[in-house]
Amino acid sequence: MPTSDPMALSAVDLVKTYRAGRGAAPVRALDGLTIGVAAGSVFALLGPNGAGKSTTVKILTTLSRPDSGRATVVGLDVLRDPDAVRHAIGLVSQKASSDPMATGRENLVLAGRIQDMSRGSARARAQELLTLFGLDDVAERLARTYSGGMARKLDVAIGLMHRPQVLFLDEPTAGLDPQARAELWAEIARLSGIEGMTVLVTTHYLEEADQLADRLAIVDHGRIVVDGTPEALKSELRGDTVNVELRSAAAAAAATGRLARLGGLNDVVSDGASLRARAENGARAVPVLLAALEDAGIAVASVTVARPSLDDVYLRYAGRSFEVAA
Repeated sequence: MPTSDPMALSAVDLVKTYRAGRGAAPVRALDGLTIGVAAGSVFALLGPNGAGKSTTVKILTTLSRPDSGRATVVGLDVLRDPDAVRHAIGLVSQKASSDPMATGRENLVLAGRIQDMSRGSARARAQELLTLFGLDDVAERLARTYSGGMARKLDVAIGLMHRPQVLFLDEPTAGLDPQARAELWAEIARLSGIEGMTVLVTTHYLEEADQLADRLAIVDHGRIVVDGTPEALKSELRGDTVNVELRSAAAAAAATGRLARLGGLNDVVSDGASLRARAENGARAVPVLLAALEDAGIAVASVTVARPSLDDVYLRYAGRSFEVAA
């Protein structure tokens, strides 16, 4: 039976290795990953493709077994009680879960029946979710005729049919246009409040994690490198971020060495032809920075100053920008 543990999800020292084919070295997808997710919260696993996010979800949803480590969902051990875990969770995977040749309503009712709901209860819950997600007008259309945004809403609704305690959303907005992505974000935020459930989102969109998550963890090479609230993680980086665009990667490398010795700048790092640094006061630092590069004969294409972002947090803890990692 589930426990009253305030942590709805717990993973401790998860290790998972995949064979990469004949002659190739094994790939370690998870390398001691540990997370804890409080009940009733929205938690984001943020990282580039291949970081280990989806593997974590597969283990927590009983679709894969770890090589070692322990994981629980609402107090249930995923290895000892997989059936109970499956009844306690909803899963929206990267691939569509709906039957394209069934209507939206039929897909929802079928999902409810699979979870042992009576026909009457399944139909009532399906109608509730169709209304909640604004799919009433397309309820009798085949799922294959849905737009990308409507299809993802249907996938989320399918995952919610049996009122799970925990909802897993694996890259829920991948491939959606900005408007459809924003609409789905709003639905997820609203559902967290209305349903009172725990939501774990995996994403490689920085803005998504920043907007949706109560807490987030940055995943890099199968490990958690840092976790906390988005605001707390950004506030750790005092001052401003100064971004410098140069003419070439060679120029950026030369500028990095020059600026690292310049007072008032910290954490000077280059990525290709771009250079990034931290300054207590970006507006004051820029004239000094430009003068130093001009004296060194290094041409600057552009300079911008911004408040710290999650990309800056990723750069600090993973050693490279998120855009480069992705």
